[in-house]
Amino acid sequence: MVGNGAEPHAVVTGGAGFLGSHLCDALIASGHRVTCVDNFETGRAANVRHLDDEPRFALLRRDLNVYEGADLAGPVDVVYHLAAPAAPSDYLLDPVATMRSASSGTLNALDLARARSARFVLASTSEVYGPAGDEPSREDQVGQVDPADGYGAYYESRRFAEALTTAYRSTYALRTAIARIFSTYGPRMRLDDGRVLSRFIRQALAGAPLTVPGPGTQTRSLCYVDDAVAGLLALGRGGYPGPVNIGSPETVSVFTIARTVAEIAGPDAEVVFVEPPAVDVHARRPDITLASQLLDWRPRTSVRAGLTATLAWFQRAVARELS
Repeated sequence: MVGNGAEPHAVVTGGAGFLGSHLCDALIASGHRVTCVDNFETGRAANVRHLDDEPRFALLRRDLNVYEGADLAGPVDVVYHLAAPAAPSDYLLDPVATMRSASSGTLNALDLARARSARFVLASTSEVYGPAGDEPSREDQVGQVDPADGYGAYYESRRFAEALTTAYRSTYALRTAIARIFSTYGPRMRLDDGRVLSRFIRQALAGAPLTVPGPGTQTRSLCYVDDAVAGLLALGRGGYPGPVNIGSPETVSVFTIARTVAEIAGPDAEVVFVEPPAVDVHARRPDITLASQLLDWRPRTSVRAGLTATLAWFQRAVARELS
């Protein structure tokens, strides 16, 4: 997948976000030239600052809702479209902007890929499946969401982005792929995204007790960011259109997550139980049969190893701020 015999060129929209910045790193490590397009509404310049002196990396501060890629130099081999609000604190704050990003932003990203004859990879979400059930979510299951629900703008925006991507494939023969990303964590993750793991890490960094809601038997499915990025790369290299689930099929209890973070944080870390919220999130986990068979992909990082690397990164970040 190389344009005109030169090094392959990847465009990553939302490349200054948590997942996008790690994708930029991995693409550069694999020999790509990378252009990151981000308006920094939810992405952070700090996430890609370590690439400032990388000659194969270019950062464009652009609003994808109006950006058409006229200033992109040379051919483009693949467009990874990750530009979308992903945290509830973002997409609930401005649901109109959320839907505009999924419509105008995705349309412009698709037009860019079409104009450059590039493969297009959409980073969608497991939220398109609707409420989680007891069984793992499979790609052939029809999702059920309520568009009038408070989260409806986010759910429907991602479903629309998938429909638009599929339409470009059928109408223009654009080489597209759809990844449905499940819960992902790791260095550079947002600690204000409302997830229980984010709260545990924030509490551990502050030296505060880790608060486990209810009995702690609730489960979560956690995929380390390096594994999620490997799934996106595999999808970008292949010809499978998706959708394909990218996430961990293994579940771990909330109490186990808290205990593991506490053990990594040190002997003074404490775990306490608090009243559960009125409505708790039921674990959504993926069936990754398709990813395993078609992409030869599955998560490789254990929860303990991933949490150890994540907490160490945040501890170093705090130390740098204090120095």
